[in-house]
Amino acid sequence: MDAEGGVQPRRKKSSWGWQKGTLLLAYQSFGVVYGDLCISPVYVYKNTFSGKLRLHEEDEEILGVLSLVFWSLTLIPLLKYIILVLGADDNGEGGTFALYSLMCRRSRMGLLNSLHAGHGSLSTYNQDEPCKESRSSLIIRGFFERHYSLRVVLLLFVLMGTSMVIGDGVLTPTMSVLSAVSGLRIKFPELHENYTVLVACIVLVGLFALQHYGTHRVGFLFAPILISWLACIGGIGIYNILKWNPSVVRALSPYYIYNFFRKAGKDGWSSLGGIVLCITGAEAMFADLGHFSKLSLRLGFTIVVYPCLVLAYMGEAAYLSKHREDLQSSFYKALPDRVFWPVLIIATLATAVGSQAIISATFSIISQCRALGCFPRIKVVHTSSHVHGQIYIPEVNWTLMFLCLAVTIGFRDTEMIGNAYGLAVILVMFATTCLMFLVITTVWNRSVVWAALFAAGFGSVELLYLSACLAKVPHGGWLPLLLSLATLLVMSAWHYGTAKKQEYELQNKVCLDHLLGLIGSGSMVLVRVPGVGFIYSDAGAGATGVPPMFAHFVTNFPAFHRVLVFVSLQTLTVPKVPPEERFLVGRIGRPEYRLFRCVVRYGYKEGRWDHFNFENQLLVKVVEFLRLQADGADGERSSSASGEMSVIPAAPSQAVVDALASMSSCEIDYAGNDKGYSKKVRFEEMPAAAAAWRREETRSEVRELLEEREAGVSYMVGHTCVFAHESSSAVKKFAVNVVYGFLRRNSRRPAVVLGIPHTSLIEVGMAYRV
Repeated sequence: MDAEGGVQPRRKKSSWGWQKGTLLLAYQSFGVVYGDLCISPVYVYKNTFSGKLRLHEEDEEILGVLSLVFWSLTLIPLLKYIILVLGADDNGEGGTFALYSLMCRRSRMGLLNSLHAGHGSLSTYNQDEPCKESRSSLIIRGFFERHYSLRVVLLLFVLMGTSMVIGDGVLTPTMSVLSAVSGLRIKFPELHENYTVLVACIVLVGLFALQHYGTHRVGFLFAPILISWLACIGGIGIYNILKWNPSVVRALSPYYIYNFFRKAGKDGWSSLGGIVLCITGAEAMFADLGHFSKLSLRLGFTIVVYPCLVLAYMGEAAYLSKHREDLQSSFYKALPDRVFWPVLIIATLATAVGSQAIISATFSIISQCRALGCFPRIKVVHTSSHVHGQIYIPEVNWTLMFLCLAVTIGFRDTEMIGNAYGLAVILVMFATTCLMFLVITTVWNRSVVWAALFAAGFGSVELLYLSACLAKVPHGGWLPLLLSLATLLVMSAWHYGTAKKQEYELQNKVCLDHLLGLIGSGSMVLVRVPGVGFIYSDAGAGATGVPPMFAHFVTNFPAFHRVLVFVSLQTLTVPKVPPEERFLVGRIGRPEYRLFRCVVRYGYKEGRWDHFNFENQLLVKVVEFLRLQADGADGERSSSASGEMSVIPAAPSQAVVDALASMSSCEIDYAGNDKGYSKKVRFEEMPAAAAAWRREETRSEVRELLEEREAGVSYMVGHTCVFAHESSSAVKKFAVNVVYGFLRRNSRRPAVVLGIPHTSLIEVGMAYRV
């Protein structure tokens, strides 16, 4: 009885802890994810009735617009994203790139496959693998795998969708904030628009200045504001329904959509560019998934956000049915006088919250692109030690702020910004629908019929909205196209240049046998200087051979350290690599050469490392590898020496700790897990019997490794310039020499990204002709 009584409370505590964590994330999500959706009632009806639809002011048109808004909210945010698309997460990550990474892992449809067969497999790659592939899945995969041009088009399509989300990050804050502060002109009609623009700019500057505190703190700060906003619009919606027109509930019937188009005709189709604004922010819910969890997002939206939005739109429609003269300022005119100023203040604050959703999504997507080689090297700050997806990117933050201020000052008119905003939103949604078709068939291995129903059902609605938005390109819709085109050029040029650089390094890598021959033959005078040298390279040449820059260095300066570790950094198409599968270590040549190879694998959503701890981790992993060799059989030792690599556990074994303690009196920090926890051990003299190692030669090698570390550590990276061949086409020369060259010169240097101390850095200049 006592034992049972002791177990049960722990289970309850564990269950309550899980529920508490989910509720806490759901609370934070109000300040980050839903703001864009929730602020839409401020401007949806105004933009919808701003065009030719203002000529149609009968109840049928007003109820038709309400019906369109209701069913748009139900079909796209609720059914498509909350219920279906959130299920297509990439191990907890969402967004356009997450869908693409799923396809890259499960097939050769993508161009970002970065797992090399010779370096072991990840458990994450094989997670939830279907037992049997459908015939349609095999056909679609085979079609893409046979045609390289289709894979290029697919990548460009993904980059286009991604660039549209980034463009959304400019338009959402501008549209939301400017619409909210325009409510001042309801009470002060004589107020010049310059003052509202000035107030909007001040709010925008304050919003972006808060971003460096991180999603965690911003979410706690903004969540009460948005919850208050939802309570206001939901309560006012109920008040307006009961006071002005309770019969608006009839508009929930889809019949009113048919009646709307029958009455309004072409003008009704044109108004869809304004109605689409009611679903802005739906894509941000998926893109921000890495900041929270699926359950927390589903709880927050279905229980709170969706009902309050429906009540708000119904209440505004009820007011309009009795006050058709207020179509251009219906939201603020529908407010009771006693609550006007409190709601205006909360609305202004809520627009900042609304902008937070797309800003966080922009950070997430750019971080994914950067990690997978589709965006220049920039600084990514991880603001939470508990949720690895919560990040802040300073360069992107201030660029977005500058563009938002430029659009606010340049456009001033929310109608033109709304035209641009709607086009950006619907293009991203349509891109997600197309990618979901491929995910359903090739990743989930479901019938192509189900995938076609998904694509046809949601795609037809989105194409209808898209057709209306495209008609407004001359009236502001050109802005997201221009922004996305510029972003697409940057991303595609960087990916192309990086791919060509890695291709050159693979083709010009130096065979390991050649290096070992130089060391062993004595035909070339190679000086081995004291210390440990880390030779950094990207995935590719450094993982299977000697990087060209090291061969170039040895040719011109035939000397290197007594202990060499070739470190190859790989970013894989998974969000996070398990700590126990991160490091692979192998030996190069005979033990007396003291040459090692280490492959370090990261997910596209992970931060890298604190440099000092990373250096110690590498050395501890090498010692752990030597222990595994010593504990293995002779046959295993010889195979390992021939070049095979071993996966090294996340935390060092007690045998390694004891051995290091018996051989060193220095301090070594090593990470015990991936949560930033670092264990510091001061090694003092201990009896030699503490080390349970079989071979004296291995103990001697470990002792030598520690002695060389005390002698000094140096880091070698390549400083490359990439040029197109003189015989290349003009397009290739422009992409490589001009665009990629400009981006490479103005992005962060590899040594800065790696956190290498400047005093220990050796940069080797190289010129590649690709």
